[in-house]
Amino acid sequence: MKEHHKRPRSALRAFMDGEASGGLVLMAVAALALVVANSPLADAYFHALHAYVGGMSVLHWINDALMAVFFLLVGLEIKREMLDGQLSTWSRRILPGIAALGGMAVPALVYVAFNMGDGGHPQGWAIPSATDIAFALGVLSLLGPRVPVSLKVFLMALAIIDDLGAVVIIALFYTSGLDLMALGGAAAVIAVLVAMNILRVTRLLPYLALGAVLWLLVFKSGIHATLAGVALALTIPLRRSPGHPDDVESPLHVLEHALQPWVAFAIVPIFGFANAGVSFSGMSLSSLMQPIPLGVALGLFIGKQVGVFGFSWAAIRLGYADVPARATWPQLYGVALLCGIGFTMSLFIGLLAFPGSAELQDATKLGVLVGSGLSAILGAALLSVSKPESVPTPSR
Repeated sequence: MKEHHKRPRSALRAFMDGEASGGLVLMAVAALALVVANSPLADAYFHALHAYVGGMSVLHWINDALMAVFFLLVGLEIKREMLDGQLSTWSRRILPGIAALGGMAVPALVYVAFNMGDGGHPQGWAIPSATDIAFALGVLSLLGPRVPVSLKVFLMALAIIDDLGAVVIIALFYTSGLDLMALGGAAAVIAVLVAMNILRVTRLLPYLALGAVLWLLVFKSGIHATLAGVALALTIPLRRSPGHPDDVESPLHVLEHALQPWVAFAIVPIFGFANAGVSFSGMSLSSLMQPIPLGVALGLFIGKQVGVFGFSWAAIRLGYADVPARATWPQLYGVALLCGIGFTMSLFIGLLAFPGSAELQDATKLGVLVGSGLSAILGAALLSVSKPESVPTPSR
C-alpha cells in the first residue's frame, strides 16, 4: 500500500536517465555542427538557418520560439525544486546557492577584465556566467559510480540556481525598447493565469493556450520572448497535500515529464546544431586572443572553477555548509571545473548581447567552445583519477 504514497521523481531527479544522455546527444550535435560549418555543406547550412518562414528566419524561430519551451521546462524545474526538491529548505540551498553566486560573479569579472579597454565589448559580461546542466551531467554520466550521488545532486541544484540567475539577468540587462501596450497585455494574461491557479484550475490546455498568447505579447513587448516560458511555468499548479508533497497527477508534474524528453532530445540539440556552427576559415590563434573569445573562454574555464570552488571552500571552512557526502575535495574541484561548460545558455546570452552582429556572435561561439571544451576535458580527467571517499562521513 505504501507504493501509492511514494513521491514520483521529477524530471530533474531523473536526470541520470534523461538529461545526462541528452547531454551526450548535445555533444555529438555540437561536433556535427562544427564539421558541417567547415565542410562543403557550409553554404547550405548557413543559408537554411537564415531562410525566412512566416516573417522570421529559421534561426529566429529556433532561438525565440523553440527555446521558449526550453525556458518553460527550466521554470517548471525551478518551481518544483524550490517547493518540493533539492532547493526546498535553506539547508539544502546554502552550498549550491553560494557556489552558484561565485560561479556567476567571478566569470563576469574575468570577462570584463579583458573587455574594458579599446576594442572590448563589456556588454557580454553575462556570457560566461552560465552552466549547461545537460552537457555537464552528460560528462558526469560517462564517469559512472566514480562520482558520488551527492556531487551530482550538488551540480543539479547549483545549475538550477544558475538558470534562475540567467533568467533574471536576461530580464534586467538584455531588454530594450519596451512596447508598453504589449507589456500590459502580457501582464493581464499572467494575472489570468495566476487567478486560474488560485481557483485550482488543473486542466493544462487552458494554461498552454494562454501561454501561446503570452509568448506573442512578450515577443512584441521588447522583452525576450523566451521569458514567457518561465512566467507560464511559475503559474502551473503543483498540487500538494499533507503527507503527499507532490501528487503524481499534479499539472506541473505531468507537463514537466511530457516536455523533458522533447527538450533534451529535440529542442536543445536543434538549438545546439543551429548555433554551434562556426566557420574556422581565416581564423588563427590570434583570433582567440581577441577580447570577446578570450574573455568568454577564460571566464568559463578559469572564472567558473575559481568562483564555484572558491566560494564553496569558503562556505565549508566557515561552517555555513558541509562537504557533500562521501565526496573529496579533488572531486568537488572536478565538479567546479565541469561548471565551466556553458554551452547552451552561454550561446543564448551571446545572441542577446550582440544582436545583429554575426562577427561578434562568432567570436562568442569560439570562446564558448574553447572554454566549455577545456572545462569538460580537464573536469572529466580529474574526476576519473580522483579516489572516492571510502570512510563514511561521521555523524554529529
